[in-house]
Amino acid sequence: FADIGDIVRGRDLYRGDNREKTKLEKNLKKIFGKIHNGLDGEAKKHYQDESGNYYKLREDWWDANRQQVWKAITCKVENAQYFKDTCSGGKSHIDTHCHCIGGDVPTYFDYVPQYLR
Repeated sequence: FADIGDIVRGRDLYRGDNREKTKLEKNLKKIFGKIHNGLDGEAKKHYQDESGNYYKLREDWWDANRQQVWKAITCKVENAQYFKDTCSGGKSHIDTHCHCIGGDVPTYFDYVPQYLR
């Protein structure tokens, strides 16, 4: 989950196949370019990025959609016990409702710098 956040926000420290990383970044630029083109007025101006990376837009998109990404990854997973005791003071119902009590994603590792994880 945290690595997905790093990739979306352009902060991934991946040192593997450079061609794959370049291909991924190209696709992300294309996707966020389309999102940017769909904006209007002040929002379009706010997220304008001459480099085409749209890092601010990517950061805000992740912040707005991280919970939906979490649900897409975890909901319907059989016997999902991994985060059960890490949220809501041990009173989690993540196994039946895909989130902590209160609706939060049960981790903030996506905001911890990758080199510290």
